[in-house]
Amino acid sequence: MSGPTDTRPSEVWTPPREVVRRARVKDPDALRAEAERDFVAFWEAQARTLKWYRHWERVLDDSRAPFYQWFVGARTNVVLNALDRHLATPTRNKLAYIWEGEDGTVKTYSYHALAREVAQFANVLRSMGVRKGDRVTIYLPRILELPIAMLACAKIGAVHSVVYGGFSVEALHGRIEDSGSRVLVTADGGFQRGKVVPLKQVADEALRRAGIVEHVIVVRRTGEKVPMETGRDFYYDDLLSLPLARGNDCPTEVMDAEDPLFLLYTSGTTGKPKAVVHTHGGYQVGVATTLAMCFDLRPEDRFWCAADPGWITGHSYIVYGPLILGATSILYEGAPNYPYPDRWWRIVEKYGVNILYTAPTAIRGLMRFGESWAARHDLSSLRLLGTVGEPINPEAWHWYHRVIGRGRCPIVDTWWQTETGMFMIAPMPAMPLKPGSATKPLPGVAAEVLDEHGHPVPPGEEGRLVLTRPWPAMLRGIWNDPERYVRQYWSAYPGKYLTGDSARVDEDGYFWVIGRMDEVIKVSGYRLGTAEIESALVSYPAVSEAAAIGVPHDVRGNTIYCYVILRAGASPSPALAEELREHVAREIGPIARPDKVEFVESLPKTRSGKIMRRVLAARARGLPEGDLSTLEE
Repeated sequence: MSGPTDTRPSEVWTPPREVVRRARVKDPDALRAEAERDFVAFWEAQARTLKWYRHWERVLDDSRAPFYQWFVGARTNVVLNALDRHLATPTRNKLAYIWEGEDGTVKTYSYHALAREVAQFANVLRSMGVRKGDRVTIYLPRILELPIAMLACAKIGAVHSVVYGGFSVEALHGRIEDSGSRVLVTADGGFQRGKVVPLKQVADEALRRAGIVEHVIVVRRTGEKVPMETGRDFYYDDLLSLPLARGNDCPTEVMDAEDPLFLLYTSGTTGKPKAVVHTHGGYQVGVATTLAMCFDLRPEDRFWCAADPGWITGHSYIVYGPLILGATSILYEGAPNYPYPDRWWRIVEKYGVNILYTAPTAIRGLMRFGESWAARHDLSSLRLLGTVGEPINPEAWHWYHRVIGRGRCPIVDTWWQTETGMFMIAPMPAMPLKPGSATKPLPGVAAEVLDEHGHPVPPGEEGRLVLTRPWPAMLRGIWNDPERYVRQYWSAYPGKYLTGDSARVDEDGYFWVIGRMDEVIKVSGYRLGTAEIESALVSYPAVSEAAAIGVPHDVRGNTIYCYVILRAGASPSPALAEELREHVAREIGPIARPDKVEFVESLPKTRSGKIMRRVLAARARGLPEGDLSTLEE
C-alpha cells in the first residue's frame, strides 16, 4: 500500500459563511492591525472587561526587562472574576462543571455550589495555617476536587503547585521540596483504564523523603483503604463537615496583580523540569481574552478541553479561562478509548458538547480504530474543534475535520507553551485555515522566525521562533532561579523571547511550527524537521503514529531512525518497513529516507501527550534516558 499526503502547504480551507456571520471577531486582520498600532492600549482594553478591586497605575512596566510587570499597582484576585462576580448574576445558577468518572459516575456543580465548596475548602486550608504566599502541592486524579483545590488556594492568596496524578515518587518528592509546600492535597487513588492508580501510596513514599509537609488532605475517590498517619492525614470530606468549613463565609484575599498565582513544572522533554511562575493579574487577562477570541465562547456553549487540569492547558482552559467567561465545562476522568474507542464520542453526544479541544496525539490514537466508532454517534452539536500540545500533521487534521467535525467545523490549532500561559499563535473561527498551520499571532502578540544571527529568514525557510514583545500572561520567572530564566529565554536574542521551537512563515504570513529546535535532524548538511518526517509517515494508510530521531553518523552527521505504530489491522513486516522508507523519500526527498523503521506498540510520552524524543534517542544509542518523571508509562 502507498498513498500521497492529502494536503499541500498551499491548501486553504475557508470557513462557511454562517461561521463568519456568527463569529465574535468577524475581521481578524482588522483587529490584529488595531492591536499592532498600540499593543499596550489593546491589552488595557481587554483588562477593562474584567473586575478589579483597584485599577492599575501603569499597564506595562518594562524598566527591568526581561522581568516585565503588567497592570502595575492593580489589586485583584483571579477568583474575583472566576467565581465571585458571577454570584450576583444569573450565572450563579448555571452549571460550571459536568464531571463524568471513568466508571460512569456523574457529578455537576453550579457556579453557586462551586463557589460554596471553594470557600469551605479555603477555610480548611486557613485553619491549617496556610497564608498568602504559602505553597500548596496538589496531587489528584482528574476529579472536581482538583479545580476546587486550585481555586481555594487562589482565594486565600496561596500559591498552588499541581503535580499530575500518577507522577512518580521522585517527581512528587522533588516538586514538594522545590516549592517548599507544607500542605499536600491528594486522594486515596484514581481510575485509569479500569485500574486504580495508588496516589496515596506514592504520596506516602514521597513524604518519607520530603519531611517538610505538615498536613495531608486525602480525597476519597476509589474507596480503597489507605494508611492514614494520625495528626498529619485527614480526609477531605471529614474536614468539610467541620463547623469551621460550613457556609461560604471566606473573604477572597486582595492580591497585587503581580502576586504569584501558581507554580507549574514544565514537562521536561528537554531535561530537568523547572517551575514556571504565573501571577494573578496579567494571566487572567490573557487566558480570558484568548479563549473568547479563538473559541468564540458563548453563554450557551458546553466546552470540553479534554486535557488534565494539572497541565497548563488545564490551568488556563479548564479552570481559569472558562470560569472567568462563565462557561459550562466538561471534565472526564479516564482514557479516551476506555472501555471502548468511542468513549469520547459518547460524551460529546450525551452532553451536547459544542467545542472539543484536545491533542493531536489523542486524535492519532483514535484514528487507529477507524471511523466507525465515531460514525455511530450524533456529533452534530460540535461547531468548533481545537488542538494543542504539538503541531498537528495534515493527515490527522483532515481526519479530525472530516470524521469528527463532519466537514463543517473550523479547527483552532493553537501554539503556546507552559511559559506563555495563553494562546500565542492561533486562528479565530472566521479565518481561512491551512491544515498543519497555527495561522498567525493573535492580536497583541508579535512573533518572528530568525536565523542564528538574529535576522528574519525569508518566507518558507526554517528558523527559530521568537516572541518580540511581552504579553500579559507571560511567565514571571523560574521559581528560585532568575538567572536561568534570563539565560534560557532571553539571552540568545536580547529583548526577544526564545521559544525553543523551529518554525517557518509562508508567503501569506502563516506560521508553521515544526517542533523543538533540538528535534531538527541534520543529514549531510540538510536540516529536516522531525514533524515533517513524522507527518510523511502518518500519511501512509497503515500508520497511526510515528516518531523520528537522529542518530549520529561519522559521514552524514546523522541518520534518521523512525518508530512507527500501525493502525488496527495492519501487520509489521520487513516489506512494510521498506515501503515506509520509500514513501518518506517520495514525500520529502531522497535525503529524508529513514535508515531504520522500527515497529512499536507505544511511544514514550509525557502526560500532556508530547513524544519524548530524547528518550527514544537515548534508547537507540544505549545511553542513560535521564529524567523520566513525566513519562505517561
